[in-house]
Amino acid sequence: MNASHLNDSTPLCYSINSPPFQYHPTIASAYFSSIFSVLGLTSNLVAFLVLLQSYKRVKTRSRSFFLVFLGGLVVTDFLGLLVTGSIVVSFHVTHFNWRQLDPNCHFCNFMGMSMVFYGLCPLLLGAAMAIERFSGINCPFSRSQAMPRKRTVIMVLLVWMIAGLIALLPIIGVGSYHMQMPGSWCFFNISSIGNDKIFSLVFSLVGLMCLAVSFMLNTVSVVTLIRVCCGPGGTQRRRDHEVEMMVQLILIMVIASVCWCPLLIFVAQTVLSGSPLQIKYLLLWLRFATWNQILDPWWSRRSFLTLYPSLNSTTCRMTRCSSRGGLEQAGDTIRSSYRPQMTPFPIRMYVF
Repeated sequence: MNASHLNDSTPLCYSINSPPFQYHPTIASAYFSSIFSVLGLTSNLVAFLVLLQSYKRVKTRSRSFFLVFLGGLVVTDFLGLLVTGSIVVSFHVTHFNWRQLDPNCHFCNFMGMSMVFYGLCPLLLGAAMAIERFSGINCPFSRSQAMPRKRTVIMVLLVWMIAGLIALLPIIGVGSYHMQMPGSWCFFNISSIGNDKIFSLVFSLVGLMCLAVSFMLNTVSVVTLIRVCCGPGGTQRRRDHEVEMMVQLILIMVIASVCWCPLLIFVAQTVLSGSPLQIKYLLLWLRFATWNQILDPWWSRRSFLTLYPSLNSTTCRMTRCSSRGGLEQAGDTIRSSYRPQMTPFPIRMYVF
């Protein structure tokens, strides 16, 4: 429904698209949304339990820092799917009328804020993890002495606060949340006019900057790690841990880039070009972005190794081949450093 046909008393969130729409959701939409949400919630719940067990067993600072970030990412993805998925599934099942249920736009604003908050959080957390790994690999001594474990929790909370402040901008007038077609969700208004343009660019540029920071720092960390692994000195077990964490972080970055870049570029391109919003492409790229919350839990190597134990030994052998001496040098290093009487716990590599 066009805004020109609405009277002045129409709430802001319904000023562009006002329900009821000439749209009849099919039973397939309800099944698809339900399966999509349940799959994501289950994956994140399993990943959280796995990370919780790994955190209790971890003995090194670097891995405990990394697990805190991973836990924050899993919790964020779980809550994001729970909040937004429950609203969308409820709409497809009950076909409720937004104007009757939410005449003052409070519910619509809440969903719009949730979409922005839970969308930006994984990107910001990915950048924060890249910074943590960059400092851990390039400045391990200073980082381990200056950064207690609780500071990592504070960094996760700071990421959530930044995402929350950005999500609140439309509430204070920088942008606006609107009902979106086909009527099952609310999102910020993607427009090239006024404050809507400012917020659209803020959302898009913050997401793209997070991906760029992750790419640059992870690239430097990988190069540094390769040089360390191929050089003399150090213990192979330490190298295995670093390689595993970097592999996980790279997978997180690749998944986030593939899922989010189309939507972020689409928003920036639409706003800067001044062209009308293409709803079909917005829905397509938004579904791409939502897959990030489902695929994120599967970077956890422990999740895969729990299902496929045979991959554990294969992965360990591959990481131990990273040094110059290959498997023989890795075996010599482990044998030379093995002291049964001085070890209070079994020597094994806990993977996560």
